[in-house]
Amino acid sequence: MENQLKIYFASDQHFGAPNQEKSFPREQKFVSWLDEIKKDAQAIFLLGDLFDFWFEYKTVVPKGFVRVLGKLAEIRDSGIPIYFFVGNHDLWMHDYFQKELNIPVYHDNQEFAFNGKTFLIGHGDGKGPGDKGYKRMKKVFTNPFSKWLFRWLHPDIGVKLAQYLSVKNKLISGTEDVKFLGEENEWLVQYAKRKLETKNYDYFIFGHRHLPMIIDVSKTSKYVNLGDWIGYFTYGVFDGETFVLKEYKN
Repeated sequence: MENQLKIYFASDQHFGAPNQEKSFPREQKFVSWLDEIKKDAQAIFLLGDLFDFWFEYKTVVPKGFVRVLGKLAEIRDSGIPIYFFVGNHDLWMHDYFQKELNIPVYHDNQEFAFNGKTFLIGHGDGKGPGDKGYKRMKKVFTNPFSKWLFRWLHPDIGVKLAQYLSVKNKLISGTEDVKFLGEENEWLVQYAKRKLETKNYDYFIFGHRHLPMIIDVSKTSKYVNLGDWIGYFTYGVFDGETFVLKEYKN
């Protein structure tokens, strides 16, 4: 890592929820955060659910989010790498970010190494034991035939229907009660511990859970959940030596 530069992580902004009017102040706050961190960012990781719903037709993308997309384009054009991980709300993302913003999109966990530290990074949905209902639903949603059928709906109908279901249906949205369940019941903690049986990572960085936390999963490894930009406005920072969670209070 370059001296004094930092790597930033954020997840679960859910822009567009519960509606555009109420989401807009959160978008403005997030854009202000991006403006602030671009001064010393070596890289930025966005770990999914940036939007409460996203679907890419061949020639259409959802209306709105111009300020967020424009700021990401500005930062990426300045030379700062941005990495995007698909969440359960924007799992129908394809190549728009890659082609329009030059931001790579990942649909599963990826390994990275920074300054001698190893990271396993992803959104976190569908990982670990349990959550079988969502895992079955995700297989349906990600099936090419399901996406093909949805694409035949007029965007005004399809997007409106999906936004309604995303807000109202917990099985689809992945909304959980934001309460710490204890290490034995936090399924991403259990997932991290199982991964350590075959390979060591210094940090497991996930979103999805909406609850900011850092938990030791071994003497040398930590599980981090980034929280969200709905109630917590938290983000992660790695300075080359340590990883911390912070709250953006602007």
